[in-house]
Amino acid sequence: MAEVPKVVVFDCDGVLVDSVSSWKTLHDHFGTDNSHNLTRFINGELTDVEFMRSDIQMWKAIKDPIYRDELFRSYSGVKLMPGAKELVKELKDAGVFVAIVSAGVDLFVASIAAMLKVDDWIANGFVFNDDDSLSDEGVCRLHATKKDTIITKILDMQGFEAKDCISVGDSEMDLSMQVEGSGFIGFNPSRDSSLEAFQTAGVPIVFEKNLLELKPYFGLE
Repeated sequence: MAEVPKVVVFDCDGVLVDSVSSWKTLHDHFGTDNSHNLTRFINGELTDVEFMRSDIQMWKAIKDPIYRDELFRSYSGVKLMPGAKELVKELKDAGVFVAIVSAGVDLFVASIAAMLKVDDWIANGFVFNDDDSLSDEGVCRLHATKKDTIITKILDMQGFEAKDCISVGDSEMDLSMQVEGSGFIGFNPSRDSSLEAFQTAGVPIVFEKNLLELKPYFGLE
């Protein structure tokens, strides 16, 4: 049986919530399509900031101004991944430090973090004008392909070692969560390229969309 880790770090979109991307949810709301820029971003042709800026420009071409409340309301139909509440509670009850490290939207990730009562979280997001309307710029607090930088900071701040940590993600970019010496689980691969990347990396992969399937990897069964 696996040992209970001291730290578990989750991606948010596609892992803790049953939604591929909190950015895509907004595209669905405004009727825009960023699939071309997403491919360019995954291929390293766009930076995180450029990718966020292009999203905002697409939405503002449809509607301007856009207010914070409308963005928040667009997430009303997004549901937690099955097993999310139960798994996080079991981890917390076992004394595990639980964090969310997401390149998703902070408005949304903050609400999930509060709902699940995690210990720490970080996400990218928006800048709002004085009237609460959306500005043209996004806030890049972490790079989607360099999540290890943030996780290393969390481990250092909390006094943990890499071997104490297991991260969970759904995309090839989430493999950057695997700080050297730590563990990683591929959950609910978000696209074929994600599955291929997980297989190439030789990490455990859980296909069933239920987070309780992770319990054996966390020493909870």
